[in-house]
Amino acid sequence: MAATLKDVAALAGVSIKTVSNVVNGYGFVKPENRRRVEEALKATGYRPNLGARNLRRGRTGFIAMVVPELSVPYFGELVSLVIGAAADRDWTVLIEQTQGVRDREREALSALGPHMVDGAILSPEALTAEDLAVLDPGVPFVMLGEHAVHTAADHVAIDNVAAAKEAVAHLAGLGRRRIAAIGANTARGTAALRLRGYREALEDAGLPFDPALVAPAAKYHRREGAQAMAALLDLPEPPDAVFCFNDLLAVGALRTAADRGLWVPEDLAVVGFDNIEEAAYAIPRLTTVAPDKQAIAETAVHLLHSRVIDRDEREPQAVQAAFRLEVRGSSRPRDAARGPRP
Repeated sequence: MAATLKDVAALAGVSIKTVSNVVNGYGFVKPENRRRVEEALKATGYRPNLGARNLRRGRTGFIAMVVPELSVPYFGELVSLVIGAAADRDWTVLIEQTQGVRDREREALSALGPHMVDGAILSPEALTAEDLAVLDPGVPFVMLGEHAVHTAADHVAIDNVAAAKEAVAHLAGLGRRRIAAIGANTARGTAALRLRGYREALEDAGLPFDPALVAPAAKYHRREGAQAMAALLDLPEPPDAVFCFNDLLAVGALRTAADRGLWVPEDLAVVGFDNIEEAAYAIPRLTTVAPDKQAIAETAVHLLHSRVIDRDEREPQAVQAAFRLEVRGSSRPRDAARGPRP
């Protein structure tokens, strides 16, 4: 049979209340009593009934995370980090993917109530401010990423304009003069900001903006990156560099470049965005903007915890996470990149 608080208290020689205080992390327990209780917990194999504990606290023990696509590695990696940060606070994470479709995002939100989850972390692509109104006011939420919707909620993101500018400035600094962009869908809040950073970097470098070098992508997948790269290479004046709005698009672009017999980075320099694990194993290894995903996940969970547990009623916070440009083989200087052609 499972050990009870009474069993632990008897073995430790303390009261049931003292055992409860240790199990629940309360600080006012004598060090000697705490040591004895912790030893008794290990000896008995006691496991707390989290469901009963949460009911007593008026909590469910669950939070929701709503993302567009788990098959996109950035979101898969971010979800994993959120699960880890939530577990440190005794939360289990319920995952919902929406494919970035507005109706599915609305359905996901409408299903969230205080009887289901304590709060939610949202990474929407198509929601409007009116759509967010369907979320139960008893469910605090945190927004991730850039979105055109202004809402009274905590928000965690990186500076996408600055990140894109740094990536494109890097390419311009290598002497590239026809720098293309793949993924410039102005309907996406994030894409619009990265496009803005791209244009500002061109201007700073004294390079003209050529609309022919801007390729949209219906999805941020490898296939779309490969197709967009093919269209750019078919131009009368093809690019000598490309900034892709995520790493999967960049991996697709690398595939097309190889199929066309181009040498990366000698003939074409490539930069991605997100620093997914695959980027370090591409051929050549992919230069990419690396958001601090660990900080994004931990900050989102911390903000949610402060609203749910600490009853924090301060004004919504907008937290900007750090990023860095991870320079790898796909964008080395031409004179440093020589080697056998593929």
